[in-house]
Amino acid sequence: MRKLFSIIILSAVAMHAAAQGNAVQNRPYTDLRPFHFGVVVGTHFQDIEFGNIGPQTVMNEDGTQGETLITCDQDRWDMGFNVGVLGELRLSQHFAFRMAPTLYFGNRHLTLYNHTDRLENGEPIVQTQDMKTVYIGVPLNLQFAAPRLDNARPYIMAGIDPMVNLSGGDNDYVRLKRYDIMLEVGLGCDIYLPFFKLRPELKFCYSLINSLDTKHADRLRDENMRIYARSINEAHSKMIVLSFYFE
Repeated sequence: MRKLFSIIILSAVAMHAAAQGNAVQNRPYTDLRPFHFGVVVGTHFQDIEFGNIGPQTVMNEDGTQGETLITCDQDRWDMGFNVGVLGELRLSQHFAFRMAPTLYFGNRHLTLYNHTDRLENGEPIVQTQDMKTVYIGVPLNLQFAAPRLDNARPYIMAGIDPMVNLSGGDNDYVRLKRYDIMLEVGLGCDIYLPFFKLRPELKFCYSLINSLDTKHADRLRDENMRIYARSINEAHSKMIVLSFYFE
């Protein structure tokens, strides 16, 4: 992750430096159009912030009650890719409103630790889940751009991204809701090339709602899985998205 951010920062500095001077402006009237379209491709990193409930009261086989502690975590940022289309409306010289329906494909690796029932070596019992993710997002963003400098124009953006979750299995430990909504903030730079405009952008997304399907545990047929599914009561998705727009 650190290497990726270093490459992005160095690339942005290099592009900004290359744009200095009295270069001939490519596509000088492209930003004056009231509305324009484009396509977007990119990559992203996904994570989930879980809320673990702590010790659970369970019924033992002999009829007595006991406590079990299980925690859930996504133990790494998992990489995916995204593709979509762009529609942008010019509001003024510096402001624009854009909508970019996007498909996000990825995978999340979840680990559930049973801290009560342990192995012979004392390590907690571990269960894992590979959660395939397919989201359709419709980001609604407000963009503020600085004045154009030769063939570069940096900008910042913010907005919300309503999402539809198309994935999820009935026999998983953890299942997410069908709908989610994310807050987005980011920055990018318009690069004006002779035949099109390239826009690299880095944005950060965080779920504003509890996206965990809390009723999923009651629908599981395997009693042994229910105690794992009930160990969490909250989930907030997070993403770091690197996109390339072509207009």
